[in-house]
Amino acid sequence: MCSEKRPAPARGPSFGWKKSTIADEPSRAVALPSERSPIISVAGLTRTYGDLTAVDAITFAVGRGSLFAFLGPNGAGKSTTISMVTTLLAPSSGTVTYFADTEVPLVAGRDDPLIRRAIGVVFQDSLLDRELTVEDNLLLRASFYHSPRSRVDEIAETLEMGELLRHPYGHLSGGQRRRSDIARALLNRPKVLFLDEPTTGLDPQSRHLVWETIEHLQRRLGITVFLTTHSMEEVERADEVRMIDHGRLIAHGTPDSLRATYAHHHLRVPARAGLSRQLADAGFECTEKDGVIDAAVSRAADAIAFLERNTSRIDDFEFIHGTMDDVFLALTGEALRED
Repeated sequence: MCSEKRPAPARGPSFGWKKSTIADEPSRAVALPSERSPIISVAGLTRTYGDLTAVDAITFAVGRGSLFAFLGPNGAGKSTTISMVTTLLAPSSGTVTYFADTEVPLVAGRDDPLIRRAIGVVFQDSLLDRELTVEDNLLLRASFYHSPRSRVDEIAETLEMGELLRHPYGHLSGGQRRRSDIARALLNRPKVLFLDEPTTGLDPQSRHLVWETIEHLQRRLGITVFLTTHSMEEVERADEVRMIDHGRLIAHGTPDSLRATYAHHHLRVPARAGLSRQLADAGFECTEKDGVIDAAVSRAADAIAFLERNTSRIDDFEFIHGTMDDVFLALTGEALRED
């Protein structure tokens, strides 16, 4: 019988008693980007502060041209790792190598000036002057790289900034400011763009604007994007995900593969006499509350098979796909910690 010791999970839309469709998980029988051609290779990276180990001997690679998501709660070691990868912080041990598959690899701690010329970083806190126009901000920053005015014009056209250039940076919306920040980070023609929590505090429209920009850069221009986030929605867009907690990498894969391994889907059906026992006999863990049976399902095909066997008794259902929130909960035993 179904247990009543915990409520049905609050995922997805409310139960609307409308026939739902079930699609099995999309299959990606392809190698992870990091397994094909690494642009960044990290080996045994460690950072300690006295007796505290902030980052504990982590190893990973970032695939060339990929959207790579570095996921973890606040305090997990994300910022410390990124500071080491971008040469802002020296590791206690371990190595960070760029372009390891080329004739001229760059090693953090040895080739820091060259690495900084090859990357762009968008911090949570902007580096641009609020009183200057976007155009003046970009021209000032371009002068640091001895970049011509044409480079600013090129970026403005690529990001479709148009009239945005003439407005003071401080007068822009959150999404417009973030797009300007990204433009600033592109002035040196980076091979890798680091984005630290790029949509934190933005409204939905601004988040959409920022993501249009990110996907344009990654998919059309081939820039490798290294995203740090605690937003599960943003993680779903990534080619590959690395999850970190307490300074250690705890999982990696595509969003699809992580969900398939660690998350359960949920089949919700109206409570009918005997259905809960049939679900339990079929191997589903389920709960019953407020006239609804919620069954955890490993594969959509299992839910379809059960529904087909019981079409005379089930006149409606809802199928809810597992999410990256479920993955994180399964791996850490707790919800993602945010600010």
